[in-house]
Amino acid sequence: MAFNINRRTALGGAAALAAFPAAAQDKKVIIGTWGGDYSRLLTKNIDSLMKGTECVHSEENAPPRKTKILAEKALRRGTVDVSGFSSTDMYELSTQGVVEELDYSKMPNAANLMPTMKYPYGIGHIYSGKVVLYNPKLIEKPPEGFADTLDPKMGNKLGIIDIQYQYTMMAAALASGGSMSNFDPGKERLIACRKAGARIYPSNEAFAQALKTEEIACGIMWKARAVQWQNAGINVKTVAPKEGVPMYVSGFVVPKNAPNKAGAYAWLDAMMAASAQENFAVDMGYNPTVTNAKVPKETQERIGFTEEEQKRLKDLDYKYVAENDSAFQDWWNKSFKA
Repeated sequence: MAFNINRRTALGGAAALAAFPAAAQDKKVIIGTWGGDYSRLLTKNIDSLMKGTECVHSEENAPPRKTKILAEKALRRGTVDVSGFSSTDMYELSTQGVVEELDYSKMPNAANLMPTMKYPYGIGHIYSGKVVLYNPKLIEKPPEGFADTLDPKMGNKLGIIDIQYQYTMMAAALASGGSMSNFDPGKERLIACRKAGARIYPSNEAFAQALKTEEIACGIMWKARAVQWQNAGINVKTVAPKEGVPMYVSGFVVPKNAPNKAGAYAWLDAMMAASAQENFAVDMGYNPTVTNAKVPKETQERIGFTEEEQKRLKDLDYKYVAENDSAFQDWWNKSFKA
């Protein structure tokens, strides 16, 4: 399987990392990650803290990286030390027995990690929430939640992202009396929206372009993405849905056969450094997962959630999603998209 590797050599150091084991600082650390801006920002904000360590990025989308870790299960030494995934993928890999149960005592910065981001099998790096997006020029009355947005009355002004099928079904369920553990009640709503003219876009980028050209007026997406689009000049506002705000967590796992586990722990500790987390919030619009990060007030107001909205944050039922994902895809492709 072909994959792209970009070599990055760490440039600086940080006093916070001075206590890292010497063995972790004189070896190569291989990081499995998405490419593009995310990889670039890992280099800028995390790799740069790894004094004396060469950080190598193995860049692929999540599915082939997940497949590779599973395929290498029987090998004594795998090909990556840490790898980034969504919280659902991290959970799935943990059920396959291929990722390390982390020893948080090896990472001093873990003392500041939010408890909800401290998984036995991985660490939450950044998080956001699924919110409603709308163009105030085209929609006079702001929607209050998923029910107002995933509504057949929106017709072809509603945009739906194909690759976000899990979260779209989740949002529709919350709007229709379902729950994070029961998506079935939302299916009728989604089919009605499709029949009414809702447009389906293959990617987040295609959805953003449709918002920009005003082909659509509303939809659902991560708040962090909305902030990025606002920064790019797209006329869009966000609403934290009254039904609840499903969380998106992106984090990192360590394969059991990682060739440099000491380096992996050092890199994960750097990932939790306050400076790295603060910079990611400014650069990418995602919320920090450590409590000692100091994000500028203006940035926090744009990317974060109020105290009341935080009460509506909903973590996923990972077992339910993992066990039913094939059925979700089958219904989505054969019933919803057909």
